Amino acid sequence: MAHTVQLVQLAPKILAAARCTAKPKEIPLVFKPELDKVWTFLRRTPGLRSDGHNVFLYHHVAEPEAGMPVDFGVEVTGRFADVGDVKCIATPAGKAAQVIHRGSYSGLPSAHAALHHWCAANGHRIGDFSLEIYGDWSDDPSKLETTIQYLLKS
Repeated sequence: MAHTVQLVQLAPKILAAARCTAKPKEIPLVFKPELDKVWTFLRRTPGLRSDGHNVFLYHHVAEPEAGMPVDFGVEVTGRFADVGDVKCIATPAGKAAQVIHRGSYSGLPSAHAALHHWCAANGHRIGDFSLEIYGDWSDDPSKLETTIQYLLKS
């Protein structure tokens, strides 16, 4: 699948999120327990969620294979006081390279690779954060949509 990259201006999103440190290949194993903490919190806290999507906020580090901080979150309608492992965070704002991946999550690595390639080919330096925003769930993988955004250095 060919991926089309766009430059976009990101506004902050408010998330209820749980953070852990993981190697990139561990993400498929660790995200669910972290998101379960967030969803349990949201079910107990009326009025915070309004059709929010799951959002993974990656904090880039020099050696991601050694582990990087990841906030596994859900978009919420407003700020709140931190409760246990669930924190109120805001995603960073700024100029970003974005691709929308349609299809199975197994295709996400190629979408990330396309973004990296595009940034290098177009003289953009990847910044300190990236996001994956997961669209509505479907049992049909062809209906899945994931937005990937890499913040760029000025």
